[in-house]
Amino acid sequence: MSSAGATWVGIFVGGASRRMGGRPKGLLMAPDGHSSLVARAVRIVREGLLVPVFVGGAPWLDARAWGVDVIDDDPPGIGPLGGLHALLGATDATHAIALACDMPYVTTDLLRRLADHPSGAAIVAPRANPTEPWEAMFGRYHCATVRPVAEQLIARGVDSIQALFREVSTDDLPMAAHERALLRDWDSPGDVRGAKP
Repeated sequence: MSSAGATWVGIFVGGASRRMGGRPKGLLMAPDGHSSLVARAVRIVREGLLVPVFVGGAPWLDARAWGVDVIDDDPPGIGPLGGLHALLGATDATHAIALACDMPYVTTDLLRRLADHPSGAAIVAPRANPTEPWEAMFGRYHCATVRPVAEQLIARGVDSIQALFREVSTDDLPMAAHERALLRDWDSPGDVRGAKP
């Protein structure tokens, strides 16, 4: 895999899409009507001068069509924590970014701001307020710090990616309300039908 110290963005594609009736979310047409969600994600990552990699098993995905490497979850079957654990162990860069493939409004500028945020915290991610969960699928992770913690959680049978945020230092990525709206994801057919940029 290509690395050379560049920050990898793991595009998480392994979800079962049960609420979409099993239809792969990554193949849904993006709101611009010009590309699939997964193609759009690859494009904005590259526009931000970051390295896209696909995370998770996705039989529908022809990664070669985009020239993107694939990282299998480790371990498989436990959700995003397994994918993040694999991503953080596969790169020699200081940080890696997790990006859900079903976030059709994230922009290159927003992604670049996450990559460049001046923080020494182990995780940088946004959240709406202190009582809400962190947005783990739009987060920057310090590989050497977070991976061993993820490994310990997995060994204890914990599969919640939110558990990481309680174990390491975390910094809130400041975002205006209109920017937070760009983190909306598509979980159900209703999200797609009501889609607006």
